[in-house]
Amino acid sequence: MSAADASQRLRQRLERVVRADVRAMSGYHVPDSAGLVKLDAMENPYLLPESLREQLGRRLAAVALNRYPVPGYAGLKSAIRERLGVPAGFDVVLGNGSDELITMLSVATATAGACVLAPVPSFVMYEMSARFAGSRFVGVALAPDFGLDLPAMLAAIERHDPAVVYLAYPNNPTGNLFDDVAIEAVVRAAPGVVVLDEAYHPFARRSWMHRLPEFENLIVMRTVSKLGLAGIRLGYAAAAGPWLDELEKVRPPYNVSVLDEAAAAFALEHLEVFDAQAQTIRADRETLAARLSALPGVEVFPSQANFVLVRVADAPAVWKGLLERGVLVKDVGRMHGLLAGCLRLTVGTAAECDRLVAALGQVLASRS
Repeated sequence: MSAADASQRLRQRLERVVRADVRAMSGYHVPDSAGLVKLDAMENPYLLPESLREQLGRRLAAVALNRYPVPGYAGLKSAIRERLGVPAGFDVVLGNGSDELITMLSVATATAGACVLAPVPSFVMYEMSARFAGSRFVGVALAPDFGLDLPAMLAAIERHDPAVVYLAYPNNPTGNLFDDVAIEAVVRAAPGVVVLDEAYHPFARRSWMHRLPEFENLIVMRTVSKLGLAGIRLGYAAAAGPWLDELEKVRPPYNVSVLDEAAAAFALEHLEVFDAQAQTIRADRETLAARLSALPGVEVFPSQANFVLVRVADAPAVWKGLLERGVLVKDVGRMHGLLAGCLRLTVGTAAECDRLVAALGQVLASRS
């Protein structure tokens, strides 16, 4: 059989087996950042202090790698409840990052004709995960100032009867917090569950976690990734017990590794270190925003996350110019019309922010 014939047979087999909508999708692309100042993924740029790294190394070395995790994760869940503000009487379900929690919600709610609804632009995995599960996704455009368009949200809820509504708080990639009055109106109107995604909570210092007892249909989802543990992939969602019971049914039994579990438990014992890093990032965010605003042709949007959204003329060319100068940021302009000309810039270390501002100034000067 020729190579061309073999390729044709493979394509035909794929078409029979893989859903057409999946074949039409694009995968989630993560660019190579080797040798670059990496400011594209909203990571905490700081390592643990050396003494804590040594202690963590000893803790991880003692883990029994020959054993499966104990799937209930009782100790880690208890530490999360105690250290991260989960209200009394509420528990959490754990995921391999927020992405897996979103997948679990999609799988659990994917009844025939089910709808998932979220404002757009927002985190892309809300839509992707819904579509992977076979649900419809409805995106409701944000207002021009990136706030919730409440009349449009309420109309969409009434029309589409969504099983799940996602609200990122703060929103990614815009960085802003939605109005609490508008959020409450959405929660009260939603016929299904509303998920407040608080991935960037360490930088916003505002939360709906304490309001869980007020709303039977509210889930508050967070991750330790932005806190400074992106590499261990741990997310958690807090909600009333019946919601968690259903999510536990679709959770893979060993989805958090023993190493991730041990690292997260260690981190929670030293939460003050991460809180101090978040405080530094919040201060540096304001400094970076002011410096960016001083550059000609740069529009800076308010942010309560660990990144800053800016608008420039010909963002793809500016992105390329930054890359040529060794700085990797995220061009989000193609995500939605409201983001035309926008770049998302992670707040790095002071030295990384200096490098970013200098490189951006050079790129803009070269184009003037």
